[in-house]
Amino acid sequence: MNLHTPINHRLAERLSREIEGEVMVDAASRGRYATDASFYQIEPLAVVVPKRADDVAATLAIAREEGVPVLPRGGGTSQSGQTVGRAVVIDTTKHLNRIVETDFENRTAWVEPGIAMDDLNRQIKGSGLWFPVDVSTSSRATIGGMTGNNSCGTRSIRYGIMRDNVLEIDALLADGGRARFGMLDGDFAKHNLPDTVRDLFRDLRAIGGREQAHIATAFPEVSRRVGGYLIDALAPSPDGTAAPFNAATLLCGSEGTLAISERIKIKLSAQPKAKALGLCHFATFRAAMES
Repeated sequence: MNLHTPINHRLAERLSREIEGEVMVDAASRGRYATDASFYQIEPLAVVVPKRADDVAATLAIAREEGVPVLPRGGGTSQSGQTVGRAVVIDTTKHLNRIVETDFENRTAWVEPGIAMDDLNRQIKGSGLWFPVDVSTSSRATIGGMTGNNSCGTRSIRYGIMRDNVLEIDALLADGGRARFGMLDGDFAKHNLPDTVRDLFRDLRAIGGREQAHIATAFPEVSRRVGGYLIDALAPSPDGTAAPFNAATLLCGSEGTLAISERIKIKLSAQPKAKALGLCHFATFRAAMES
């Protein structure tokens, strides 16, 4: 699948004029960003490499005014085509790749979305902590991309998936607003939330309430459930009350469709004192899956 995308000259001119970072619309650059680890090939409208967070906000504003989609991209390691499309691709790996703040006592860190997992762990190694969602592409996979993908890693049984390790997200919204996604109680009115975020939570909660019975019977009880929005977290409790929840988990697995991460607060874990590998043998593939 190889779809050529004509250059939008008005869009390219605006991006080049209003963005401090790099803007690429040449054939070679768009061809490079037309692929990821999947077999899909779709040329983007343009590629923006933001130098600072305000560049991302400006890109969203231009895209909104020009009526074109945006596509945040990390290391391009996705195997299902999530990072290719006819859109303005935003690549944060070159500049927005820093550890912003660490709190080793409480085992947390704020990071920018473009930092690769191996780079993160290399920089905090001396603390005795690490970020444990160890995906196989950790040398290239970014924390922002892993959050959007809700990645798992080989040790998810022990440490959980991205939803279990993302505490808060400072995000940019489609309308240009900014919001912090974190712990909320059931009453959204108590929190200083942008109208768009409050409406989003209200609508998702309405869906959760409407589909509560179906969610209870049909949602799989598996720890590595990574696809789709976490609507079940917004479903009312059995007693009918609205339970507290971490709004950041709604962005995990949303693939950039709800907001774009500016900064992500992650949970760190103690580095394992030892590692071991175990092999389990099963007579059939089905037996392995059902174990």
